[in-house]
Amino acid sequence: MTIFEFKNLFKKELSKRYSESELSFIYSVFIKKILGINPLSNIHYQLSINEKTQISNLISELKIGKPYQQILGETEFYGMRFFVDENVLIPRPETEELVEFAINELRDSSYELRGLSCEVRDSKIQRFDFAQGDKSLKQEANISTCHSERSRRISVTGKKQEAKSQKPTILDIGTGSGIIAIVLKKYFPDFEVSAMDISENALKIARKNAELHNVEINFFCQDFLNSELNEKYDVIISNPPYIGIDETSEISDSVKDFEPNIALFSPTSDPLIFYRKIAKDAENFLNKNGMIFLEINQKAGQKTLELFKNFKEKHLLKDLSGNDRFIFAVL
Repeated sequence: MTIFEFKNLFKKELSKRYSESELSFIYSVFIKKILGINPLSNIHYQLSINEKTQISNLISELKIGKPYQQILGETEFYGMRFFVDENVLIPRPETEELVEFAINELRDSSYELRGLSCEVRDSKIQRFDFAQGDKSLKQEANISTCHSERSRRISVTGKKQEAKSQKPTILDIGTGSGIIAIVLKKYFPDFEVSAMDISENALKIARKNAELHNVEINFFCQDFLNSELNEKYDVIISNPPYIGIDETSEISDSVKDFEPNIALFSPTSDPLIFYRKIAKDAENFLNKNGMIFLEINQKAGQKTLELFKNFKEKHLLKDLSGNDRFIFAVL
């Protein structure tokens, strides 16, 4: 069987589950990743018996709805490669928007965290071309680095505050595969980044991803809802479980059957339970002028925003699709 013949079989077998554009993308990814060849320029390539068996098995997994990222064991997020499995969520575009917004806010040179001013320096981050595997292209990126100053600085509130020597700190609550924490650490290498999750299996993937990207993250296993934080942070960021129990029927089977429900659905009848605790904890464990970045349920935008009424600055932001999707607050 040639690749061209296999492509026709691939689309025929999976046409009921995927759109034409999705099939073309997934097909290209699998051929490039598994066979290491360009399917467009090698249409007469003859598949070996082993290759046909391997790809046939992949089709079988795709037919039952298993995400192609889990089949491959990796995905792309913010231009970088990350390992994934059944213990972690597959990152969504909205979470990329959350990270993009956080990066832009944090590297704004007018903002200071506890007197630690942020400056932008030019550096390179390895950008991952998913279909090309490790043969990724490099793209220029501005990465912030922070340093303390001996002189007094003006914060965004217009008030003066004493500079301190500590590095700015970030806490990622419900880190899963570690994508948010790792990307932020890559962009802000001088920040101290911590990340918690209730699942030790998820943290195994997160640590593997941190090692892949050569960053040092303080990962720890903790049940956030039933425990207390033990130190203060300058930034809290989170994409916690926010799908209500009553919304279960709205979620596709491929998501419910193959991704960890504990990372998707609220553990109680209250879909805002994580946000209530984050807002409460932040009042005691967020440093002055500290920032919160949250991804939220689009159906509960105003209700979520109201939880941060004691913050001097709070914003409900929309995603690229026009849905209420993020909370940004400053203590």
